[in-house]
Amino acid sequence: MDGGASPQETDRHFWLTRSVARVAGVNLMQALSHGDLTQADYAGMIESCRQGGCDGACAEWLGQQAAWPAEPPRFCAHIEILARLRQLQIPN
Repeated sequence: MDGGASPQETDRHFWLTRSVARVAGVNLMQALSHGDLTQADYAGMIESCRQGGCDGACAEWLGQQAAWPAEPPRFCAHIEILARLRQLQIPN
């Protein structure tokens, strides 16, 4: 075994990353299509999520969000990139 993530583990962090972005008011597909986020950056976000070790706390945080957009939790590895993308996606 190469020590990499299983497909199920990668899927979990893919969906956690997308969900936190959505709750934060960021459309990752729009960011990709507009060139504000590269495929490599997106893959890096998923890997950072996987390595963060906070997936249980993240899932709990997601389940508690009733009002959107919401600031990501402090422990989220994506706070800075989500803030940048959100600013780019706010209508002028």
